[in-house]
Amino acid sequence: MAKATWKMPEDFLMKVSRLNEKTDEILPRVLEAGAEVVESKVRSNLQSVIGKGTKEPSRSTGELLSSLGTSKALQDRDGNFNVKVGFAEPRSDGDSNAKIASVLEYGKSGQPAKPFLKPAKSSSKSAAINAMKDKLEQEVNSL
Repeated sequence: MAKATWKMPEDFLMKVSRLNEKTDEILPRVLEAGAEVVESKVRSNLQSVIGKGTKEPSRSTGELLSSLGTSKALQDRDGNFNVKVGFAEPRSDGDSNAKIASVLEYGKSGQPAKPFLKPAKSSSKSAAINAMKDKLEQEVNSL
């Protein structure tokens, strides 16, 4: 049986070994780079559906749009890093941003659905992955 052996370049091996030590610093920055892409897409989709196609004038205060944001990347008990794009709570009027976003996304009796989250998720997936790849490459090259 034939045997083949490759020797990795020394500088590459040094970067990989340093990456291991800095993984907990680098991964949150990589995830947040992807979340920025998703948040901007959700924001633009939300702006395009608020107040559109209504029978009566819009009563939008802009509070839902201004509450949209991204959490910091945090590590869960299983050791996985997570970042969330969503709405801050509570609203100044006591209502829930999550409820209002849900009504916009899925509709209710007498109000048609105006999806903005699901289209943002599907349309920004590849762009977010590319942003995270670029950020990871940048972080590895800076080691």
